[in-house]
Amino acid sequence: MPKSKAQISVSLDGYMAGPNQSERDPLGEGGEGLHGWAFKLAAFQDAHHGEGGEGDENPSNAVLAVARAEIGAVVMGRNMFGPVRGEWGEEDWRGWWGEDPPFRTPVFVLTHHPRESFELEGGNSFHFVSGGIEAAMARAREAAGGKDVSIGGGASTLRQAIAAGELDELLVSQVPIFLGGGESLFAGLPAGTAGFELREVVRGPEALHLTYAIHS
Repeated sequence: MPKSKAQISVSLDGYMAGPNQSERDPLGEGGEGLHGWAFKLAAFQDAHHGEGGEGDENPSNAVLAVARAEIGAVVMGRNMFGPVRGEWGEEDWRGWWGEDPPFRTPVFVLTHHPRESFELEGGNSFHFVSGGIEAAMARAREAAGGKDVSIGGGASTLRQAIAAGELDELLVSQVPIFLGGGESLFAGLPAGTAGFELREVVRGPEALHLTYAIHS
């Protein structure tokens, strides 16, 4: 049965991104360190049109490969899409990833400011949804054609999905660094918002991967 799922990296102090996010530091100060474990993996290199990388001799590679498998559509927040704020105006921003992003599916971006859809290479298309997380998820499920929907960052988008009962599975890759501030995954969610069931634990050499089923 298709599900909605998210894969995130967090620091030991619970941040998905460091402080002071900007176009220069899209993951905030020190935030690049959250994903160093993934950059060297074959599954990551394949998704980003690279070559080589560590294979299944590194347990993290299989974790990342499974997280990316059977994805038919992606939902993300505007902050993940780019640094542009307010009205789009004449801004020609088309994402952080160049002309051939790693998603290879329709992507639905949450925004308060409507914008026309556009297509890039590799089966990537971007659609802008101003009706909230439920509307974005409904469109993504339809576009996914029976495959899973991946919910990307930022933290606010994931909190909205959890609060609305729209997220079925969460893979948290805990990285042994401290960021000291930034975007906290669960900040502001009331106690009892959802139930979390730990389904799997995989110890990688540079990250601990925790998979949770979420019950609203």
